[in-house]
Amino acid sequence: MIIVSIAGQKGGTGKTTTATNLAAAIVNDGNKVLLIDADPQASLTLSLGIQQERERTLYSEYLREVSIEEDGDLDRAIVITKSGLHLIPSSTALAQTEQKLMCEYESETKLQRMIHKMKSNYDFVIIDCPPSPGMLLTNALVASDYILIPLQAEYLPLKSISGFMHCFEEAKSFNGSLDIIGFVFIKYDRRIVMSRNVLAEIENIFGDKVFSTRIRSNIQLSRAQEAGLDIFKYDPTSHGASDYGELAMEFLSRIKKMNLCHTVQGAIEA
Repeated sequence: MIIVSIAGQKGGTGKTTTATNLAAAIVNDGNKVLLIDADPQASLTLSLGIQQERERTLYSEYLREVSIEEDGDLDRAIVITKSGLHLIPSSTALAQTEQKLMCEYESETKLQRMIHKMKSNYDFVIIDCPPSPGMLLTNALVASDYILIPLQAEYLPLKSISGFMHCFEEAKSFNGSLDIIGFVFIKYDRRIVMSRNVLAEIENIFGDKVFSTRIRSNIQLSRAQEAGLDIFKYDPTSHGASDYGELAMEFLSRIKKMNLCHTVQGAIEA
């Protein structure tokens, strides 16, 4: 099971859209995928047509995990959306766990332990992260094998990277194998000079960590969210479906290559 956080220290950069549609594309390729909404804004939950008023959510299982009375069991919180995607939903109440986690021993690894105790078998777990630093973001990153960072080719998202890299390094102190699988540009328009300049700057800094796939602006992606569906169920002929299908293929290729490198490195060190 490979765990991937969709993260970045700025809201509105396409994390939820990417989590939903990348997961759907990977499912279409024959994989079993679980989505986890780790953001108290619950955008992923709402965009997949799930109401927040549920007994079992990520919040309820966090509460059980931080108590001494009962272990959290993420399997109990899984719902199947009308897209057919498997989801552990969020709620605004999840914000209340920040302070609770700060008071707990080894709180940074709570989500990691909860995921590893799951009885359900998935090929991938994709976590939609909150944009702000804190224990919820740290938990998601520590639980992950890889981080995928969506970016818009604009000035402010570019400046947010340095702040996020601090969160990344902090998470690595708890999970030394954590790695960035790459940066993907969302709502990219190569006709705009700023878009090209920001892309060039990111490629200059991070090199081949930048995905070659670009996600173009496409109103159908927003309409799919309104309908509570992924883009492949809503409009499989759209640019959005084409772009996320291409991203999934590049993503799976990178996963295979990086896992092979980690296996070889582990054998050398052994």
